[in-house]
Amino acid sequence: MGSRRDMEEVIATGRVTVNGEKALVGQRVAPGDRILFDHKPIRNQAEGATPSVLLYHKPAGEMVTMHDPEGRPTVFDRLPRVRGRRWLAVGRLDFNTSGVLLITDSGDLANRLMHPSHGLEREYAVRVMGEVTTAQLESLKKGVMLEDGPAHFDAIRFEGGEGANRWYRVTLSEGRNREVRRIFEAIGLVVSRLTRIRFGPLTLPPRLPRGRWLQLEPDQVRSLWALTVGTNEDDSADK
Repeated sequence: MGSRRDMEEVIATGRVTVNGEKALVGQRVAPGDRILFDHKPIRNQAEGATPSVLLYHKPAGEMVTMHDPEGRPTVFDRLPRVRGRRWLAVGRLDFNTSGVLLITDSGDLANRLMHPSHGLEREYAVRVMGEVTTAQLESLKKGVMLEDGPAHFDAIRFEGGEGANRWYRVTLSEGRNREVRRIFEAIGLVVSRLTRIRFGPLTLPPRLPRGRWLQLEPDQVRSLWALTVGTNEDDSADK
């Protein structure tokens, strides 16, 4: 029905009831409970039901938002419609970044996959203007200071290139805003192309065209759930 933060505000204003009583933020509900939002019943998904998860190949030039004030295209424009449900992005990729983006109809699963304590790896193919020196490589591994704290790559390796551009493969285990770009900027290099090629265990299929998606099989979704066991919900974003 919306983001976790939006729904907390909705609940706090008394617009949600459970079995005729005003709901409380953090209140637990069971499959048999009757939930109303603005006096309209909400489908209470039975325990054990498998959410839907899409692996979307985001092209550069799309926003990860339901509505863009500037009228730019969004990733949700291309997705199939789902009755009684809403697609939610697992984190974000910025306007100029392409690659793997997971989209689900389960807010619980989305929050768990983004939770920083779990540390799901994100892997990127990065093209930078200029060559990274040996000293700079060490800095990228050990950590650089950003405005929101220290950051580093868990791994980085040279992938080739000539002239003004060089390609690198990097991995990191968090998803702060524009983090990959800002890490390279901290050592004086500009990222000219950025593609996320892996999120956790899911790799971008080589034959999946930009702007297309595929739906994960139920066993793949259950594997994602298994990765989040023991984590708490939180908000996060990827760039």
